[in-house]
Amino acid sequence: MKRNSGMSLISALAAGAIATYFLDSYQGRRRRAAARDILANRLRRLNDARRVAALDARNRLQGALGKLRERMAPEREVADDVLAARVRSRLGRAVSHPGALEVRADSGVIILQGPILKSEVAAAMRAATTTRGVRHVVDELQVHEQAGGVPALQGGTPRGARGFNGGGLDVPDIAQSHWAPSTRFLVGAGGATLALLALTRRGLASPLLIAGGAALLARAVTNRHLGELVGGEGRGIEFSKILHFDVPVERLYAFWSDFENFPRFMRNVRSVRRNPDGTWRWEVAGPLGTTVAWNSRVTEQVANERIGWQTAPGSSVQHAGRVRFEPEGSGTRLHIHMSYRPVAGALGHAVATLFGADPQTEMDQDLMRLKGFFHAGKPAHDAARPAL
Repeated sequence: MKRNSGMSLISALAAGAIATYFLDSYQGRRRRAAARDILANRLRRLNDARRVAALDARNRLQGALGKLRERMAPEREVADDVLAARVRSRLGRAVSHPGALEVRADSGVIILQGPILKSEVAAAMRAATTTRGVRHVVDELQVHEQAGGVPALQGGTPRGARGFNGGGLDVPDIAQSHWAPSTRFLVGAGGATLALLALTRRGLASPLLIAGGAALLARAVTNRHLGELVGGEGRGIEFSKILHFDVPVERLYAFWSDFENFPRFMRNVRSVRRNPDGTWRWEVAGPLGTTVAWNSRVTEQVANERIGWQTAPGSSVQHAGRVRFEPEGSGTRLHIHMSYRPVAGALGHAVATLFGADPQTEMDQDLMRLKGFFHAGKPAHDAARPAL
């Protein structure tokens, strides 16, 4: 009874919070319209994902059947050029500098020559010897402890990159950092089914099953490691925007380069001021009436061309961005690229996106306010400081 009462209370509070958010007399209508647009967009993307997953699954099945038929077919003599191409393909998955290696074939015997890192010799030999049609491998490799001083071994993708293990063999898709469309769709559907079934059952295991199903669904939808979903290290959230303004480059650049103008078209930016050390102090409206503050610094600035910035080390918010100004007729084409790391990870970004409160949605709306001001000459009524 106590557990049921507690869950009922939490459900009631959640329902009240959602109703307050969407039925607000000032912004409720806009939020409901944004939620409908977001839901329609997500449904379209889900349908597209289903079609892509079906195509991916069909192609994978055809590939698997082809490999099975090849393995079951009687062993046949393979032309030397075909065998050498097979080995080169395998080496491309096993070593960081496959272009440095020379592969020759002679009646089923593979001769490997060229510079290679000592740490990759075993992987290269295993990849060559396990290639179908290879009878023997002759090792004439030039082994180097380090890449220094060997031009052919500079750069390259480290061994063990996405999709392949240390032996140069294929890694199952489920064990890779990026999943194929069919894997994402199947795991996501399985996670959603598990969570829904757990909701209909009572027991001590139900919360764990719900959490597990939700984690699988989130992993499939975002295609990110679980550590990234809850705020761990990994890729940040990135987005870009391109807009045309019917104003000269000089005027738009002059306005944008003075960050103190940002509260005049950004709804949640309360104030921006320059610190004595040249950094900028930002104060932004946070959840539940709070204020979030951080310092940022300009990383690059070329008059009338581009501006780049990022948060200072130790800031509570981590983000960076750059803007390019390009003349386009009598106006300006504005290129904006931003990245940020959500406090609650990619999962927090997904939830914020659902309610139209993520930085990308906010930026889109802020840019519309800025464009409206320059084109109509009227400041937005809902900017943090609308008076100009």
